[in-house]
Amino acid sequence: MRQPVAILTNCIIRRFVQTQNNLHHAKQQPNNLKGKSKSSQEWLTRQLADPYVEKAHMLNYRCRSAFKLLEMDDKYKVLKPGDVVIDCGAAPGSWTQVAVERTNANGKIERSPRGAVFSIDLLHFHAVPGATIFGGMDFTAQLAQKRLRESLAGRQVNCVLSDMAPNATGVRMLDQESITNLCYEVLRFALAMSAPQANLVIKIWDNGDVPKLERDILCYYEKLKRVKPRASRGDSSEHFLLAKGFKGAPTLTT
Repeated sequence: MRQPVAILTNCIIRRFVQTQNNLHHAKQQPNNLKGKSKSSQEWLTRQLADPYVEKAHMLNYRCRSAFKLLEMDDKYKVLKPGDVVIDCGAAPGSWTQVAVERTNANGKIERSPRGAVFSIDLLHFHAVPGATIFGGMDFTAQLAQKRLRESLAGRQVNCVLSDMAPNATGVRMLDQESITNLCYEVLRFALAMSAPQANLVIKIWDNGDVPKLERDILCYYEKLKRVKPRASRGDSSEHFLLAKGFKGAPTLTT
């Protein structure tokens, strides 16, 4: 049976998309562009024209990225009530909000197992009810991962999420290498902490190292898909690698 929260959310989203499809034929322009740089003007214009930004406000999500995880979970079922979840690169907290809802970490779904969500980011961000937040911490640092392990208190993880991305330098090869290294860091942590049949979702930018990363992930998970949710902007090179069915935790080398 589908979760009541998920059913309500999906109904609202469908009604909103139908409305927006009618309203957004006319291009809207922000009225506060004076004195702003060209890049800022372009960003504001894009935000105004983006239906997912408005949906995030309607459904009280902190940013539009919530709909990427909602879509992936609706289709591939990576989260369920009672799951223990690690959310890497969590700020401002929209994926954490979704994870809390879908795992029942806030205890709002009666007669359903209660999950636990642990979220970490370099930035400080506001608390999400039902989640344990590690703000101002670098996930790749040993101290941060030690804190996460201590908070888990021996529990194994059912899903590791990562929407992490490095600060772009503008040098394509360096940026691609940086995000690939982040993916391997998340993968190593997942291999050490995951329960059998656990799931993994990590963000990647298209580059020549992705096929090798996919092969490495498939050594330890039963299934892998490269997914681009509808909420990912069309001009973005981002995809998500979604792995299901963790098989074991051997040592990984790159």
